[in-house]
Amino acid sequence: MTAGNGVPADVAFVQSALGKVLAGVRAEGSASHRSIADYLMRNPMRGTALKIEEMAEGCKVSTATISRFARDIGFNSYGAMRSALAETLHTAMQPVEKLRSSIARRKASQSPGDASMEYAKANLATTHSANSPQVLDAVARKISGARAVYVLGLGMSSCLASMLTLHLQPFCGHVVEMAAAGGTEVAAGQLVHIRRGDVLVVFSFPRYSIDAMRLSQFARSQRATVIAITDSPSAPMVPLSDHVLYASGAHGVLPSSVVSAVATIEALVVSLMVSNKANVRKAARLGEVIGEYMVNGVAGGAV
Repeated sequence: MTAGNGVPADVAFVQSALGKVLAGVRAEGSASHRSIADYLMRNPMRGTALKIEEMAEGCKVSTATISRFARDIGFNSYGAMRSALAETLHTAMQPVEKLRSSIARRKASQSPGDASMEYAKANLATTHSANSPQVLDAVARKISGARAVYVLGLGMSSCLASMLTLHLQPFCGHVVEMAAAGGTEVAAGQLVHIRRGDVLVVFSFPRYSIDAMRLSQFARSQRATVIAITDSPSAPMVPLSDHVLYASGAHGVLPSSVVSAVATIEALVVSLMVSNKANVRKAARLGEVIGEYMVNGVAGGAV
């Protein structure tokens, strides 16, 4: 879902003045302040309704710490901070609510499949506006120049990891699909070899896997570069990552849609394929080799 200027609503919130303050505290504040900032960035709507005691319980801190946090980021009281949060969220979400209302009005005459297609269209538009060509190119260059590329997806994200691994293999010297059918234990065993100069690409969508976060933290401890492909700037993988690509996964029934994640994979791979002359030559050679096995000797996807 996007705001009126084409920016996704969750991105608009994070890019607001208050969102930037919270992001700064989450990155560099004390442990208790980081906990509060992270909670507010991941649950801004709830933050507008919670009493200070409820907020303290949710963040596992005292009410005095919540009050001090509000003052430290420029508000006279917790109530003033909550009002500012509501105002910021309203500004970011107003165009989204219009779109949701529009979809809701059409649901009476729509089949569930048609409604799902509407979510897919909205997610693709959101994802397109969230990832600039510069960001895609920077991530593609980082992957192309890596000594080894590790790709992690757990649960429903495992199919996305397999897809990206398949696309990367002709262009990267060493690509490891970490989990495959083995899950977390196999992934951890693969990650033992990761080190500086390597890249870990992590798919993280609702419901978020805490194992993916723990493995990412280990990769960071080994000075590897972590790239997240996730749904929102407030997703838990964002502060653990050096680079982030966003793929909106909003859906009325499913926990998360993967349509825009697939589009993001394709956009990233295309950026990587044309990122340098060597990759262009590899793409051409790949087409020639595969063409020998295709019907009528024709392979698609010429570069």
